[in-house]
Amino acid sequence: MKKPTLTEACQKFPLTCDGAMGTQLIERGMKIGECGMCWNAEHPEDIVAVHQAYRDAGCRLITTNSFGGTRSMLGRHGLGGKVAAWNRLAARLAAKAAGPEGWVIGDVGPFGDFLEPMGDTTVEELEEIFREQIAALVDGGADAILVETMSDPGELSAGIRAAIAATDLPVIGTYTFQKSAGEFRTMMGTSVADAIQAAFDAGASIAGANCGTDLSLDDYLELGKQIVAAAKGRPTILQPNAGAPKMRDGEIFYDATPEDMADLACKLRTIGISIVGGCCGTTPQHLAAMAEASRLIE
Repeated sequence: MKKPTLTEACQKFPLTCDGAMGTQLIERGMKIGECGMCWNAEHPEDIVAVHQAYRDAGCRLITTNSFGGTRSMLGRHGLGGKVAAWNRLAARLAAKAAGPEGWVIGDVGPFGDFLEPMGDTTVEELEEIFREQIAALVDGGADAILVETMSDPGELSAGIRAAIAATDLPVIGTYTFQKSAGEFRTMMGTSVADAIQAAFDAGASIAGANCGTDLSLDDYLELGKQIVAAAKGRPTILQPNAGAPKMRDGEIFYDATPEDMADLACKLRTIGISIVGGCCGTTPQHLAAMAEASRLIE
């Protein structure tokens, strides 16, 4: 039987996305500030191992290691000419772990600058930057495109439009939020309701949030409620950090346990979040607990 599209699947049953990639690679020897996409070519076995650990944990959505894969971001490392080859490779490595019952999620992060008038990049230029990366992810075998960690609805919308121009696959759009004076807003000051509506207006199939600035698990639950309300019955996604970051011996750490994240996953499912996953500080152990908790309430 043919596998349903991601949009079809998340309307039928809850799905679990994977968790953090960067911290997993740091544990395997990647230096902070190093080009993470270089590891696709130089350490493919480590990339596949991280993907496989999340797949074994019960995650059916496996996200490509391509967060900084636009020419603007790779160009900072002198690697702007690697966009096509390395994004295709990122998708192929994720597919090795996803298997026939999983979905490869082509990951597209911020382009690293601001749109006009705050920056020098036009919307048309940005759409082309995103389209180049997205086309390569699709060519490598992505089942959906994720435009993530966005603060500016204009940038997110450009990414979604670029994805729609490059493919007919489902497109996911996610923001990062912070809490100020009791309200959730992006760094650009956009409310949850306006941000989510902008994503759907641009053509997203699924919308929500990943990551957050100093948000507690209770904050993520409240954020989830606002996302569901703004989505008005359309599919949603939330990938929280493992709690708010803390400092210990000069290093950042996240102290939410797998049990804490499993409890949050149950609550997010109950309020109607379609896809639950993890972001900063989450590990395969966290995601295994979240996936199991989700299965118990299906």
